[in-house]
Amino acid sequence: MFNTDKLKEVLITELKLLSFRNVKINMNELGTYYIFFAIVMAWLAGIGRYWDSPRADTWQYLGLGSVIYIFILAFLIWIIIKPLKPENWSYKNVLVFVGLTSPTGFFYAIPVERYFSLDTSQKINVWFLLLVAVWRVILFFLYLKRVAKLKSSTIFVAVFLPLTLIVTALTMLNLEHVVFKIMAGLSENERSSNDAAYGVLMLITTFSIMVSPILLLIYSYIIYKNHTAKKEIG
Repeated sequence: MFNTDKLKEVLITELKLLSFRNVKINMNELGTYYIFFAIVMAWLAGIGRYWDSPRADTWQYLGLGSVIYIFILAFLIWIIIKPLKPENWSYKNVLVFVGLTSPTGFFYAIPVERYFSLDTSQKINVWFLLLVAVWRVILFFLYLKRVAKLKSSTIFVAVFLPLTLIVTALTMLNLEHVVFKIMAGLSENERSSNDAAYGVLMLITTFSIMVSPILLLIYSYIIYKNHTAKKEIG
């Protein structure tokens, strides 16, 4: 059975994290609780994200997509940033952090199309998309600064390189079944309240494709510089 006091501590940490406060995640004593809580948050966010989507598959309705996603996302972040020599860096820690940011996506569960016109709903969902994106980027930046203790000159690349690569990959996989249809033009009966948000996603993806080579060059230079410095010390 779970200890309610420990669960309460995890919940308090979650609320502090989401409000940009400095927190200490005690993985030694509460690691199991944090992992369980992170997976549950991702699961709930996944269910909320797709519960009213006409284009989702069964596994997405069940929230399984978001659970799988945090494991893959955590691995990509962990392996990409590891060569930058962060402190307190482990896959388990990154997985918990990614899962704890999942509640920011609860905004997607709000069925705005039931209360507003299609055009208004599209605008609201765009704002939801931007809010969640900015919120998560700030949380990621603070995590790399406070926990991983990366240098300020490195954090920019550490934040945006994984994000640009992931956004591009997700769009190319076309997980929403609609991204490429927007490029060709949707018929009236195919339109949904999320279409404008998908359009913003296309713009973000285009930007990601453009800046990814530059970020990769800077990333490679930082790794080379760290390697050279290590050889000089040795």
